[in-house]
Amino acid sequence: SLRLVYQPQCDGQGRLVGAEALLRWRDPLHGVVAPSRFVPLAERSGLIHQLGSWVLEAVCRQLRAWLDAGLQPPRLAVNLSPRQFEGAGPTPTDQVAAALERHGLPPALLELELTESCILPAGGVIPQVQDLAAMGVALALDDFGTGYSSLAVLNRLPIHKLKIDRSFIRNLESSASARTIVSTALAMGSGLGLVTLAEGVETAGQLAVLESLGCQTYQGYWFSR
Repeated sequence: SLRLVYQPQCDGQGRLVGAEALLRWRDPLHGVVAPSRFVPLAERSGLIHQLGSWVLEAVCRQLRAWLDAGLQPPRLAVNLSPRQFEGAGPTPTDQVAAALERHGLPPALLELELTESCILPAGGVIPQVQDLAAMGVALALDDFGTGYSSLAVLNRLPIHKLKIDRSFIRNLESSASARTIVSTALAMGSGLGLVTLAEGVETAGQLAVLESLGCQTYQGYWFSR
């Protein structure tokens, strides 16, 4: 069965500033199946459209339930696959607009995480992304530093947040090159007026280095699973 878990996004003091919706699948035969196994399969088979729609609906339903309970939920982030911008049927823009209207949600409660491969200038994707931003939904650039079009993307799109890939954070304490890459990414984000978030923060040492470099927000096991 499919379910969502929510990993908190925190500031340096551990205060909650958001959360990312993470998809989990428990199969009766195979047990817990990692997203790294089933998401690529869904992308290849075309099922990613239904899967993405299910996740979006579940996140919006959860936000509505928290609001109805009198809570003030944080902004929730949902990942979009590049494949969701392809093929016939409702576009991600159409799906997001319909889900927000169906559940009566302010767009600012939703954040969409895009990878650089999502928004290469092909197939009319950039206009769709611009429409999402115009709707009031926040946009985050995920896995920043691992693609090849970062500067072009940042120059063309209304990105709100840079998420620095965990592969750089993992070696932050031992690798001067990783520190240089992270420092450069943080300076770029700051110069452009973007929120910066480090993914995969697991140790106090990593957090200390990131704070000294000017990172604003964090996500990882050091704060919460």
